[in-house]
Amino acid sequence: MMKITVLYGHPTHPGAFEDYYANTHLPLAAKIPDVARFEASRVVGTPDGSEPPYYRIAELWFESQETLEGAMGSPEGQETVADIPTFATGGATVVISAVD
Repeated sequence: MMKITVLYGHPTHPGAFEDYYANTHLPLAAKIPDVARFEASRVVGTPDGSEPPYYRIAELWFESQETLEGAMGSPEGQETVADIPTFATGGATVVISAVD
């Protein structure tokens, strides 16, 4: 199992981010083929009470590296990735990991 994790930095305007994320970006992401599992979460804190380094986290699971590559290379995957700079004013870090 492989996973893409998107770590969104704190946006300039959280309300605008949330509106765009819910109404435009998530519907794009929902069209990516062969996603085995998707989870989106809003970061609400840290163990020591300091400001979290990220605002939101999105995780997309795939059955294999080949499935991930095919999905993200698809027109839907490419459109979703290209959309991130449109609304992620706090930046976004994307990592790919093998799930143990």
